[in-house]
Amino acid sequence: MSVLDLARAEIRAMQPYSSARMEASGGQILLNANESAWAPFGEAGAGCHRYPDPQPAALVDALADLYGVRRDQLLVGRGSDEAIDLLVRAFCRAGEDAILIQPPTFGMYAVCARIQNAAVIEAPLAVDFTLDVDAVLAAMTPAVKLVFVCTPNNPTGQVIASAAIERLAQALAGRALLIVDEAYVEFADAPSMAGLIDRYEHVAILRTLSKAWALAGARIGTLLANAEVIALLRRIMPPYPLPLPCVEAALAALSTAGQALARGHIDQIKIERSRMADALAAVPGVLEVLPSQANFLAVRFDDAGAVYQRLLAAGIVVRDVRRYPNLGDTLRITIGTPEENARVLDVLSTLKSPAMDGRVVAEGSARKKTS
Repeated sequence: MSVLDLARAEIRAMQPYSSARMEASGGQILLNANESAWAPFGEAGAGCHRYPDPQPAALVDALADLYGVRRDQLLVGRGSDEAIDLLVRAFCRAGEDAILIQPPTFGMYAVCARIQNAAVIEAPLAVDFTLDVDAVLAAMTPAVKLVFVCTPNNPTGQVIASAAIERLAQALAGRALLIVDEAYVEFADAPSMAGLIDRYEHVAILRTLSKAWALAGARIGTLLANAEVIALLRRIMPPYPLPLPCVEAALAALSTAGQALARGHIDQIKIERSRMADALAAVPGVLEVLPSQANFLAVRFDDAGAVYQRLLAAGIVVRDVRRYPNLGDTLRITIGTPEENARVLDVLSTLKSPAMDGRVVAEGSARKKTS
């Protein structure tokens, strides 16, 4: 059974759109795409009067080298979100197929599935947020076409053991694609699982330049997968997904100097993550700092809502993740610059236990009523 047998039959059979840029190899006078013959105003728009290459060769080569895969095993798009959406649309029939996720986890897997009217089956992480492989396999049904695993997990920060991921890969052969989301792997001590795609045709890896490479605004994400899967997704991908300025920003970040800068920032984030974890653990009202291999810390508070508002009043925005399963008392705090982190600690150091603050307020109100 080929991995493509899991894809929608109508997608396998469809004739993909042929863009004008794909037909223009080697041309010098381009009159086939109804573009403007004149460049736009300003230096920032240089070259933007022409449609960009759908998969720019220089960027594909740079990313393939970075991730250690062949160029035909790589698809570049608008962040990891686009790859997730393409996978769901290619493999899940509306109203019939499903994805499987392990909450608490990244919310876009379920969002993309629901937009496609694919079911979302949940096999929650264990209480300690480790992956329960047996629970995942027990939750599998014939309808499941995609299984998403996020490592390091967002929003908890923990790494899924490589042995657990490989066990899943073995068990899902011929049944579903295993999608390993490694958006935060650069911050982890564990290696990428990209080597699995040469051993298992149904394994795919999500990577991004948004986090460690500081290009969230450029929206450059990558799917690493079997060459047949990549070719299938290119059939349904919009013809010009990558804006030229974003491609140039990515190439600059992936240059020798850019990589050196990024790796220095990654090292600094790891140092700050350790320092912040220790400091936050001593803050009044903090119940637990979850272990993290990402560029953030998930922190349990005895009154997370009050802490969130206190930080917001000081101009500090953190992520309220209380809506996620087993995180009803938790805020996610991204590791910032040393100065930003110090400011967070300064604000939190002024807190008494939020529960105590509530009692003080209540007692004060009672005294006013009796005076």
